[in-house]
Amino acid sequence: MAATPGLHTSPEFPAVLDRIAELGPALDADAGPAEELGRHTDVTARALLDAGVVRAELPRSLGGHEFSPRQLIETVERISYHDAAAGWTMQALMVMTATTAAYLAPEAAEELFPDVANGEYALLAGHGTRPGRAVPVAGGYRVSGAWQFASGMAHATHVHSAIQVEGTGELRVLAMPKSRVVLDGNWDVLGLRATHSVDYHCDDVYVPATHTYPATTTDPANGGALYRLGLVDMSALGHTGWAFGVGRRLLDELRSVAAARTGTRGAAVDTSQFHAAYATAEARLRSARAWAGEVWQDIERTLDAGELPTAEQDTLLRLALNHATTTALDVGRTVHRWAGTAAIRRGPVDRFLRDLGTGAQHITSSPVVLQNCGRWLSGAAPEARWTFLDLE
Repeated sequence: MAATPGLHTSPEFPAVLDRIAELGPALDADAGPAEELGRHTDVTARALLDAGVVRAELPRSLGGHEFSPRQLIETVERISYHDAAAGWTMQALMVMTATTAAYLAPEAAEELFPDVANGEYALLAGHGTRPGRAVPVAGGYRVSGAWQFASGMAHATHVHSAIQVEGTGELRVLAMPKSRVVLDGNWDVLGLRATHSVDYHCDDVYVPATHTYPATTTDPANGGALYRLGLVDMSALGHTGWAFGVGRRLLDELRSVAAARTGTRGAAVDTSQFHAAYATAEARLRSARAWAGEVWQDIERTLDAGELPTAEQDTLLRLALNHATTTALDVGRTVHRWAGTAAIRRGPVDRFLRDLGTGAQHITSSPVVLQNCGRWLSGAAPEARWTFLDLE
């Protein structure tokens, strides 16, 4: 299927959400065991893949569904509501796989994504904030490096990593089989334990030039207007949806705690103070979600018109993500304050709070990004533009 100039809004969206909802009880039940395992089981991962969550972000020209930005945000939100670690794992696989499919040269994309409609495609995981070294050689590069936080690597077939070309300093992104790297197996953390976000490294591995692409590209070789967002803006979609899914689940869990304890002697959940705190958390979460939807709706209009996001839109999508994350953290603090022992004993509240605390540390929601958003919006850097997460 050839790419079309306008933004695609997929008719497959309701069906994918329905399949996620059907998987919800199994995701809930498997979340605790997945923590102990340090990864999701192949059965759980396969069920989510079969539901179409990775295909949702893949180009239509290769057989994917190519959801719109707001459809992708809600897809990740729905998964994360049931299991924060599953949502995190899938959104990482979604963006790494989709951007690889969109930006690689056609011959490489054909090799890695031969029959997406029938489930025959590579799954990519990896990281790119600390690029490896790429020495140019005939036909490609000799790559060495060490990378961190490869969420979803347990389920990946291939690795996505940033590299810096020796001699030119150009930043590129590679795709190579997972068998070519060494996994360090060092994911020992408080939250998001089931994401298997290990570090990895390689030394002097040959990668064909066809299996790399410029890291800052907004010009897709495959797919439509969605992929004009570029790698970093697309990654913001999954992280935004994740924050809203986790925040929503924590508030719903607190409501269940309140229902179980109301009427008991000295119940804190029967106080006006609790009711006010719950209402405030509800308002903040709904407001953050509504504003993020407004930001992305505006960006969708821009993409649909065949244009790239403006500097203001690039700023606002980063600010909306930062706000979504900090709002979810505020919700988490409210839940922790009022959930009592449910917040400290093993169970959904404890797990979601720990996952939230870990996920909120992601670089896309860092204080520096927030400061740079303020620099641009306040007029302190009117001519600056975003390069990855830096305002230059």
